[in-house]
Amino acid sequence: MTATDQLWQLDAAELVQGYRTGRFTPVDATEACLARANACEPALNAMVALDNTGALAAAQASARRYAQGAALGPLDGVPISIKDNMHVAGLPTGWGSRLLRHVVPTQDEIPVAALRATGAVITGKTTLSEFAMQGFTSTLATGTTRNPWNTALTPGGSSGGAVASVAAGYTPLALGTDGGGSTRRPASHCGLVGFKPSTGLVPRGGGLPEIFLGYEVTGSIARNVADAIALTEVLAGHAITEAVPEKARILFVPGFADHPVDPGITARVHHAAEHLAGMGHEVEEIGHADFAERLNPIWMRLYAIGLAWMIDNPACWSALGYPEGEKPDMTLCMAAAQENYRSGAAAGGGALFEILIEIEALKRKLDGLFARYDALLMPATAALPWPAEESHPPIIDGRPAGPRGHAIFTGFVNAAGLPAIALPWGEVDDLPTGFQLIAPAGRDGWLLALSREIERSAPAFAGAVSPLMRSFS
Repeated sequence: MTATDQLWQLDAAELVQGYRTGRFTPVDATEACLARANACEPALNAMVALDNTGALAAAQASARRYAQGAALGPLDGVPISIKDNMHVAGLPTGWGSRLLRHVVPTQDEIPVAALRATGAVITGKTTLSEFAMQGFTSTLATGTTRNPWNTALTPGGSSGGAVASVAAGYTPLALGTDGGGSTRRPASHCGLVGFKPSTGLVPRGGGLPEIFLGYEVTGSIARNVADAIALTEVLAGHAITEAVPEKARILFVPGFADHPVDPGITARVHHAAEHLAGMGHEVEEIGHADFAERLNPIWMRLYAIGLAWMIDNPACWSALGYPEGEKPDMTLCMAAAQENYRSGAAAGGGALFEILIEIEALKRKLDGLFARYDALLMPATAALPWPAEESHPPIIDGRPAGPRGHAIFTGFVNAAGLPAIALPWGEVDDLPTGFQLIAPAGRDGWLLALSREIERSAPAFAGAVSPLMRSFS
């Protein structure tokens, strides 16, 4: 039997099973998770705020429901954190920036409300990059977030605090967002499962200005696929899993054009492809593809344009803590946000139209691929974690890499509105890594079911445990 002060080690399904059998209560689990978070903060710096009072009140209400045999759902009593670009009633929303002033929403954003309505215990808000626009998590507002596998390194971003907290045992689940890979790449950097749903599967609304348009979706971060499924189904409001065909047709894409990929990651993803073939699936390798080459260099311009629109639109800022007529001071922002603002403000309508045209061209290419294949298999990230204060790895596989060189495999998925999942698949130089599976739009349930079968067939790679967790086990 797990001691109650060690309940932070359990996954969501194990916690719920313990509640149902009476071995321990949601209060026991919540107290253990909060104690774990307090013990690891501020060393990891994964949390913007811990809501001890609110979490314990929610846990006590959950315990009463279990005692009455009236649990609300598969996550009732399960501790979960919320990325700090989503509104949680009564907790500040900072968006990783010093620009937001005293934003304390009175209502939950729709995904948060869905969690609360099914009994989940919200423990607090996790750190992220400024405006969720970078692949590491270090800001002037909240400092630097660190990777539990090696605290000198980044957990990635923008959902850096979310993955760091789950990998360290603060909660078994975290709610993130994914506008260009922000659940999948960080999950891969921390040995976790990161799921990005199809556009529209998880309703959003009642939150921050939508500078990412509909391309940013709410994503699930977990230690295993079963928990990711449970979280996604609660957010979607219905069951979604489907049967997996005995032989799926999988296109293996080990790289894009001539972009460098860490050789250790390449080896692990090849191993994953071999494993899927060994499971009986039809895996075809095509070498390095180029279908995202035209979109990748311009994808982040969309968000720069959105940021500039927000900064220059006074109507946005009344909701973000500024009096009417006062424009936010961009010198309070990090250099990257300032540059994104300048480039977005300078871009004309033609730049936005170019992005939208390329998105449509990409969708047509992917439609052609998915007419022949059920899923794409590729790396989730091109690089292993790098120093925590640096925005990106300047060198990958001995070659220069730009600011998005590590992120080439993820943004196109958001542009096309597809479901994608990052699965852990071993370690390289004592650091976790994984691979990514991508399915046609709307096939979320099938993709999750396939991922669950992969995890069950290779238990050694499931539920990767960070050294920080192992040291307390």
